[in-house]
Amino acid sequence: METGPAAEPGGPVRGLDGLAQVANKIRDAIESVIEGKPSAVRLALTVLLAEGHLLIEDVPGVGKTMLAKALARSIDCSVRRVQFTPDLLPSDITGVSAYNQELREFEFKPGPVFANIVVGDEINRASPKTQSALLECMEERQVTVDGTTYPLERPFMVVSTQNPVEMEGTYPLPEAQRDRFTARISMGYPDPAAELEMLDVHGHTSPLDRLSPVAHAADVRDLIDIVRRQHVSPAVRQYAIDLVTATRNHPELRLGASPRATLQLVRAARAYAALDDRDFVLPDDLQDLAVPVLAHRLLPTAEAQVERRRPEHVVSELVARLPVPSPRK
Repeated sequence: METGPAAEPGGPVRGLDGLAQVANKIRDAIESVIEGKPSAVRLALTVLLAEGHLLIEDVPGVGKTMLAKALARSIDCSVRRVQFTPDLLPSDITGVSAYNQELREFEFKPGPVFANIVVGDEINRASPKTQSALLECMEERQVTVDGTTYPLERPFMVVSTQNPVEMEGTYPLPEAQRDRFTARISMGYPDPAAELEMLDVHGHTSPLDRLSPVAHAADVRDLIDIVRRQHVSPAVRQYAIDLVTATRNHPELRLGASPRATLQLVRAARAYAALDDRDFVLPDDLQDLAVPVLAHRLLPTAEAQVERRRPEHVVSELVARLPVPSPRK
């Protein structure tokens, strides 16, 4: 395996050795705040390196916003936080053109979306009209206001939290909005040992206050470029297509995964393999990522909802049923 020289302090990150050094620093920084959730932390880091966006869904109080903030503070880059509320307007996110009386012309005032990492808290408390303001920037890394297009700086990542839709004051995310998120994770309740440690660590001060950046925006750009060069064999690519196609033909689903889902599944698998210090993707990577990357994009039929068959169950069954190609063909 070719890894290349490791990263030098202040220099560009080169090869998988350098990627591992920087990624491990970011992971350790996040885990100093989030106890007992290594899989959630790894998936958040995977989405970052895959140039994707992360949706964190769970009940209030389990650390959704804490994970988003810890990821943002671990990197020395621009970070903006948006608290989504029912009265939030699209211009509150993207920005607005205001008239400058001194210059006698309209001047663009950038919104919070003009940052490397945008933390959207409780995104499904805003109306669908406001949620749609994120569609262009999440997919095309640009914002169009009054006919003028403004590019967003790399890296650009939206980390949004949402409460379950059955809770009061929430709006379901539209299908197009959910499809923009590379992966969805649930934090879940901590185990008793982690919750006891949380009482000791968080009892007096928040560990976020002590968290310092361990990487720069330029480092993350270098990591993304390394991940893009990860090898995906034709057999593994076909396996990704087979997984996605199976969701479109499943009798318990009325909406399967989109071609965008196939692309993001492979991108995430590249990052997942790189975090394992591999320069090639295995079918195992796709299997590990299938549920978080695909399930939130799927819509079950009415019959499946009555039987409480969730999309996660369908994806898990497809992963277990579909034949797996031999690695590195």
